[in-house]
Amino acid sequence: MSQGFAGFSAADSRGETRGFDADYCRAVAAAVLGDATKVRFVPLTAQNRFTALQAGEIDVLFRNSTQTFQRGNTIGLRQLPVNFYDGQGFAVRRDAGVARVNDLNGATVCVAQGTTHELNLADLSRARNIRFQPVVFDRIDTMYTAFFAGRCDAMTQDASALAGAISLAPTPAQFMVLPETISKEPLGPFVRNGDDQWANIVTSVHYALVEAEENGVTQANAPEQLASSTDATVQRLLGKTGEFGSRLGLDNAWALTMIRAVGNYGEVFERNLGQGSPLKLPRGLNALWNQGGLQYAIPFR
Repeated sequence: MSQGFAGFSAADSRGETRGFDADYCRAVAAAVLGDATKVRFVPLTAQNRFTALQAGEIDVLFRNSTQTFQRGNTIGLRQLPVNFYDGQGFAVRRDAGVARVNDLNGATVCVAQGTTHELNLADLSRARNIRFQPVVFDRIDTMYTAFFAGRCDAMTQDASALAGAISLAPTPAQFMVLPETISKEPLGPFVRNGDDQWANIVTSVHYALVEAEENGVTQANAPEQLASSTDATVQRLLGKTGEFGSRLGLDNAWALTMIRAVGNYGEVFERNLGQGSPLKLPRGLNALWNQGGLQYAIPFR
């Protein structure tokens, strides 16, 4: 997990870790262990997140991590389906007179070390002949503190993370995220190479959450759907027919248990990032494929 991304993984007023990534961890625990509370969250920095997974300190990485060619082929880890499509953006003060990225020529920019954002910032500088003065931080929380204290003219990160950071700022109304994004940031889980069964389970968790939303299976109605639905896909998804659990080494109620614990993909999104959250992000590319987005589950058949 991150060390504190509002909407993705951050402690609530009771010290409980909440967010989109946190709910995915709970979903995996519910599917595998039958109990969404049987999860241990390990806060990681951008620099040590991959080494922690490589070393076996964690079993799966859900941490705002962009999937790239290099990461998929050189670090001994396996990238699983994208669960959030994002793009790198910039946060600025509203009174700074900045309306677009090109207005940041000569600006100091807060950026986190060990992220794709550093490389993207350098690529953008060369492509547009814009001069940035990067101020690099090894911790996200210290970067946020520095930016909101005025140490940098702008801060760059995934646009969703910027929105979350601003929502927790001392004076949120004084800041905004520029509408322009400069990169593709497909975020998703990573596991170690060599354990195909574990990779298949984590992959199937995502697909089941998406398939549940597409078929109208929710946290509230899942038991009723199990008992009364005549839809073949719903019956297979919830374990009434077929052997979809045994093929993963799980019981056939794994998806039902998971959905009852965290809801479907849409519910996880809306609760943590959408209209039910302080961030109020639009679904955008993260809408279902039949609603103009890119979220698409392989058929449960």
